[in-house]
Amino acid sequence: MRANGIVSNWSEIPPHPPLVTVSIGLVCLAVLLIYYGVSPVLQQAMIEVGGMHPSRLAQILEQTAASWWDLSMLTVVTSIFIHANWLHLVGNLAYLWVFGMPLEQRLGPFGLLAVFLLGGALANVIVALRVPLLDTPIIGASGAVSAVVGAYLGLFPRRRIGLFLPLGLYLQFARVPALLVIGSWFTLQLLYTVFGPINAAVAWWTHVTGFALGLSITLMGKALVQIRL
Repeated sequence: MRANGIVSNWSEIPPHPPLVTVSIGLVCLAVLLIYYGVSPVLQQAMIEVGGMHPSRLAQILEQTAASWWDLSMLTVVTSIFIHANWLHLVGNLAYLWVFGMPLEQRLGPFGLLAVFLLGGALANVIVALRVPLLDTPIIGASGAVSAVVGAYLGLFPRRRIGLFLPLGLYLQFARVPALLVIGSWFTLQLLYTVFGPINAAVAWWTHVTGFALGLSITLMGKALVQIRL
């Protein structure tokens, strides 16, 4: 309903565009294009400088809090936006698109950005604490995207997600419970950890930690809202 040109029913208000979701994707895409556009030497330099080195971060975290103000600490964020191949990027952006858009509609652009960056950064910190001897740089938005997935489950535990499922030679559109989709994703992470390469443990801690952080953030937020009410 409208009164004097003003929307009186909030449900009629069109949702705002997912600016942060799209912007994150564009930044990651731009970084990957730059990566492919430079020489192999500069590619390695991008990963070495922008990637998160668990061994370096673990050494910093072992010191006093006053010593944490180190440039290496910035890599817990810069590493999120660096991907070394299209498959890695597309996989992360697909999940970000599916779960990030509705999350941005509910939390707003700054809320989604906070979940993405905070979840991704803390996931990298946990990896550094779990594998403190690893000197291989960690890159990718997996931890941050996992935080978005966890936050989505915390806010929309009963929502269904529209998917195209392969049925023989055809694709059938179906609305699948979000809990089932996320549970399948979680199972794949577990299988990858058990049967994957040596660095699968790193991926496991990155994904699971990000997921747990995102879920915890939204559950605590919902609890605080209920307490205030």
